[in-house]
Parts: sequence; structure tokens; C-alpha cells
Amino acid sequence: MATILCVDDEAAVSAVLEHALNTMGHTPIVVSSVDDALNTVAGGGIDLIISDYIMPGQTGLDLIRLLERDGHRVPVIIMTGFSSIENAVASIKTGAIDYLTKPVMADTLDVALRQALEMIRLRRENESIRTELRVLRSTRQLVGESEPFRAIMDMIAMVAPTRATVLLQGESGTGKELFARAVHDQSPRADGPFITINCAAVPEGLVESALFGHEKGAFTGATVRTAGAFERAHCGTLLLDEITEMRLDLQAKLLRVIQEQEFERVGGSQPIKVDVRIIATTNRDLKAAVDDGRFRSDLYYRLNVMPIRTIPLRERREDIPRLAQHFVQRASEGVSIAPAAMQLLVAADWPGNVRELANAIERAVILSRNGTLEPHHFVDLAGTPAPPAANGSDLFDLDIIERDTIGKALTATRGNRTRAAKLLGISERTLRNKLNGKNARQN
Repeated sequence: MATILCVDDEAAVSAVLEHALNTMGHTPIVVSSVDDALNTVAGGGIDLIISDYIMPGQTGLDLIRLLERDGHRVPVIIMTGFSSIENAVASIKTGAIDYLTKPVMADTLDVALRQALEMIRLRRENESIRTELRVLRSTRQLVGESEPFRAIMDMIAMVAPTRATVLLQGESGTGKELFARAVHDQSPRADGPFITINCAAVPEGLVESALFGHEKGAFTGATVRTAGAFERAHCGTLLLDEITEMRLDLQAKLLRVIQEQEFERVGGSQPIKVDVRIIATTNRDLKAAVDDGRFRSDLYYRLNVMPIRTIPLRERREDIPRLAQHFVQRASEGVSIAPAAMQLLVAADWPGNVRELANAIERAVILSRNGTLEPHHFVDLAGTPAPPAANGSDLFDLDIIERDTIGKALTATRGNRTRAAKLLGISERTLRNKLNGKNARQN
């Protein structure tokens, strides 16, 4: 049984419809205009709408468009006394789920309602499954069971379904972008785009164009019209990474876009309306930046609607074993961590946080030879690693050890010398010299 909103300016038609719905066991609510219908829907609890096609002022099709504009996903059945193929096609194209001709017979109405309510049931069931999958997808990348970690996830679960702006503050490497992605994945916008702009990485002269796009000829090199981040993030989420690096003049423009959900491209004069949720991140104290005059206070309060502090790894050490195992499994199957090495990992301060732990694990997997990570594999934590055990003359042959380690690094990075050098903690030039030296010895 459902709560059904009936929208018709003719009292006699509404009375007949109300009686029929009551007889079928549904709960009818009768209004006579589109405005009254929108106010009723805004109050919640409406499962289905039956609306007249032609009414004074706004029509049934206007109602469908306004419902979509306001984000109300209530199905609409259109009915009219003027049956025509054109009207039926227009109704379905606009978003109606069915089209009925007056006078509506009881059995025809019953069939239409059964089909509509079954569609609603399937839609809700599908949405429930998709919500579970979104949560699963976001939590699969975020690893932790500690109290501080669970508190962050609880806050994300509360704020994700809303339109509120989120401010993620925390040290580098604490997973701010992953938490931002979790907010998006658990929100009704999960099927929309997730666009990221790193305010510190974009050249200063291009930040405005990156955010708002530009028209052809707006500046030298602007050969085509280009959509900016706000335009691309329409109906989705825009992550503004390292927001404290944004220039003061652009902060004023950003504030206007957040307030009005409207902007103009660089070199343009036409306002562009968007529906974008903002998530901002910073590894600095944003309030201190406001006090120092480096950040606008009005923008700060706009962004700080839901502040979330990402916890450094040293404050949730109980999560380190799970994170370490997660990164080991991601780097290579069949590798384990010796108890002494795990104690070393848990005791470390990790100034680079989760990112540093992930890099340390990946490097240790490359350095290990027997499938077990020992303390000496974690160079930065345990000092210079002892040479790995070997047989015979290989025991202290540093050339063999070096060659083997470089080979593992190149295998792990699929021949990418830049990444291999980073894993080994040496420059790409040093790696190239070692490889050239090895080739020369072989020749």
C-alpha cells in the first residue's frame, strides 16, 4: 500500500480518484496545483504522484521538471482528458512512468498502480544494494579498526547523504583523498563524477581556468572552449586538495560559486548553473591561515560546515598490523611479516603516515629473498640492512646482492626505472649508472 499524491484542478476528478485509491487500500492526498504538490512532496512520505497534464499555470510536465530540479525522485503518472500520441510521448520523454486517459477506469488505474509500485520497489531495492556496494567499495581501501578510525567512518556515514561541504584536515599521508572518496561513494552522488583539483600543483596562472574553464580566445593558447572542474563535476563532487594554496582573489570567486552554485568561464559572460558538492583538504591549520590573513574567513566558515580531522598513524598504532598486512598482500602474495619486524613497524613514529608505511612495505618486499620481511629489510627504521643469507661464495658478494635487488625492483615496477629508483631510495641517474656498469661487466 502506498501514499499517493493526486494533483488536479478539477474537484470532481480529484474526488473520484480519491475514492478509487481509498477502495484499493492506498492513502490519497489531494491538491489542486503544482505549487501545492511541490510543498507536499518537500514534507516527505510521498510514494507516487498522479498528476493532470493540463492545469492553469503550470502543467503536469512542469511538475516533473521541478521535482527533478529539486532532487525529488518521486515517480509521476500523467493523466489527461485529451488523449493523443504526442501528449503520451511528451509525458514519457519528460520522465513520467505512465500515461492515463480520462475518465480513468478502476481496473486500468489498478494495473497502472501495481506496475508503478513494483517499479518503485525494485528501484528502492536496487538503491539499497548500490548503497551497500558503495560502502563496501570505499571501506575496502580504508583499513582500520581503532577507535579514532571508526569515529571518522561514523562521521562520514552521517555527512555523506547530505549536501554539506566537508573540510578534511590532517597531516600529509593520512589518507585525506581516500576519506573524501568515501564521502562521495556513500552519497547519493556516487554515480556522478568525482573531480580532483590540487590547488598546490596547478600553475598559479592556470588555477582560475582549471576551476571555471575558459572560452575560446580568452587568453593566448585558448584555442577551444574548455570546461573547468566545476562544470565537469556537475551532479557530483569536487575535491579541492590543499585549499590553503589558493590565491586570495580566487578565494572570493570560489566563495561565490559555493553560495550561488553559479559561475562564468574565463573570458565568458554567460552564467553557468551547476550542482556540485565541495570537499576541501589541507595539511595546515586553516584557522591559523585565517588569523594570518592568508585565507578568507567567510570562505573558511563556508568550507568548515563539517570538519573532519584525519588521524596520524602514531595516534592509531593498533591499526598498523592490519595496514601492514594489507600493503604486503597488495605488493606480493605469499609474503609474511616476522614478529620482530611487526614490532618495529608498530613502534615507529611514521612522520609520513600511511603513505610512508605503504612505501616502506613495498620496498621491504623487494629487498626480501625468502618471503619473510625481517627488521633489516626496513632500512629507514632499522639502520643499514644486514646482507641476506646465501650459500658459499655468495655470502658477502655485494655485487650479487645489489644486482638481485635492482632486478627485483625493476620486476616489481614492470621496468619503470623512475619508480624502481624511488623504491630503492636512490636517484634515477644512480640506477642508470649501476645498470650501465652491470651491462659493461657482462660484456
